[in-house]
Amino acid sequence: MAEPELLTVDQLALRTDTSVRTIRYYAGRGLLPPPRLRGRTGLYGPDHVARLMLVAELSALGFTLTAIERHLERLPPTAGPEELALQLALLTPWAPEQLDEVDRAGLEERAGRPLDEQAMERLIAYGVVERLDGDRFRVQGQVALAAAMDPLDVDLPVEFWARSREIIDRHTAALADDLMALFQEQVLQPYRDAGRPADQRSRLAAALSRLKPITVQGVVTAFGRAVNRSIRERATRVNSDAIR
Repeated sequence: MAEPELLTVDQLALRTDTSVRTIRYYAGRGLLPPPRLRGRTGLYGPDHVARLMLVAELSALGFTLTAIERHLERLPPTAGPEELALQLALLTPWAPEQLDEVDRAGLEERAGRPLDEQAMERLIAYGVVERLDGDRFRVQGQVALAAAMDPLDVDLPVEFWARSREIIDRHTAALADDLMALFQEQVLQPYRDAGRPADQRSRLAAALSRLKPITVQGVVTAFGRAVNRSIRERATRVNSDAIR
């Protein structure tokens, strides 16, 4: 078996897009195990790379360092790159999500057009813009904003868009809870009950990374089919009523 690649702290920083100072700070807080020593040089292996990637993902998800410490403490002390890669796969968002804070001018620059109060209220109703204190707004990423700009001039009341968003949020939250419960029951719990076998970790992480886009696309496809079915059923009822 080939020896794992070992990195100096500078190489580790470059590999993980982390500063040397941050790496040393994490090590001081116990987020990283000590490096191997070769003479006076500390060398870092794949487990250090995997831990730094996991810490970065937890941080991006809004975890404080204290919360990250508690999360890592729950992992087996012998957790290697495969176990850490599985943890990373479990935590990686199922769909890209980006939130930025901008002022009114910055929002209009992203939108590519001036926005009057009616347009602002519609974007807020769509859920892509949130009004903060003063002249500050929290806005979703450019893709979500661009999608919301398309129907901006459609002559439908703001109340329609706001209630549409409430319906979507309510049903997708329930769907997410059910899917997570199923994944916990059918996939994660058997893995844990089996003693977290090492030969299943990479396979499980790879399966999870493929499951995410398939599931998201499946929801979109199923929703489209459901809407089509609802339209056909309503049309059939209208025709039946007209015949009577």
